[in-house]
Amino acid sequence: MVNKKVRFGIQNGLNVARLGLGEEQQLMAYMLADKLGYDSVWSMDHTNVPQWSNAIVNDAWILLAAASQVTSNVMLGTCVTDAVRRHPSTVALQTITLDRVSKGRAILGIGAGEAQNINDFGIQWDKPVSRLEEQLQVIQVIRLLFESSPSNRVSFEGKFYTLKNACLQAKSIQQPRPPIYIAAGAQRTLEITAKYGDGWLPIAYTPELYEYHSRIIAEKAKENNREDNIERCLDFDVYFTDDPEESWLRLRSALKVSLYKPELLKVYGMEPPKDFDFRKYFTEYAMSKPELMQKMREAAQQIPDSIARSAIGLGKPDDIIPTIERFIKAGVQHFIIRFWGEGYYKNIELFGRKVIPYFNDTKG
Repeated sequence: MVNKKVRFGIQNGLNVARLGLGEEQQLMAYMLADKLGYDSVWSMDHTNVPQWSNAIVNDAWILLAAASQVTSNVMLGTCVTDAVRRHPSTVALQTITLDRVSKGRAILGIGAGEAQNINDFGIQWDKPVSRLEEQLQVIQVIRLLFESSPSNRVSFEGKFYTLKNACLQAKSIQQPRPPIYIAAGAQRTLEITAKYGDGWLPIAYTPELYEYHSRIIAEKAKENNREDNIERCLDFDVYFTDDPEESWLRLRSALKVSLYKPELLKVYGMEPPKDFDFRKYFTEYAMSKPELMQKMREAAQQIPDSIARSAIGLGKPDDIIPTIERFIKAGVQHFIIRFWGEGYYKNIELFGRKVIPYFNDTKG
């Protein structure tokens, strides 16, 4: 893994949905981040978040295209698009178009998808990880669609997708193509990241789990004869507060739910309840099945507070800097921040003025 200057971005994701911010307010956040020297801005790619009835959920690609017209420096990424709802030609062309209208600032963040965005719409959801691998073969390894043109038509025969003398008719500004960052949190997707990814973009991690998975990516990249230039990113939650202990009591249960996954339990030597089926939760969970969420909430409470708290930036800037430093030591190079709590713009500015300069001065 190549050492790089630490980078910081913001995500308009579930944190913004919870606040009910519309497109103009979200664009203001992107503009503020651009002005304050953040490196990137990101948009979640959801169809809905019905747990918050006041949420406004726009199309990520169109919102980022709008952001490209009111920002000048930040990279623009999806956090993340899934490999289930769209054909590879659509993802490839959306990425190229965003890269063109932003003058070379697009990042394709992609993952295997989640039930909330898929089940309610009748979309096939049998083997999401296999579908992700197939899509990335089309986009990344064979590079057929990015390299295609009317004079260079391409064909592909796969289990999920077929191309027959197909072509796109636009080229990206970034060459050979915009970077692809993969959301991965288990052995199979980590291997896909090592084989195809330009970046790794996980969510809900502790420093110990991050370091362990980063080593797996490095080992698998070597097995694939790849130089490990894969940028290590992290979707990281920050909660500014003058009273971290009181805030922790309110955040604790939800944070443990977000962290609860087999890989984390394995790193810390914990066993899940025998009657809890992780696969069923991640492939069937939707707002229409609250009983699955309740089982998850109950099971997740076995995570000790000390482990859960290591995953979040909580308190004042001086409290949050050591947490970020622990993640940097674990290998993180690019933090994609979700700011929680009230005062969204204030939080973006506080982090930009108090935290980012610290790391520019010490790590630059």
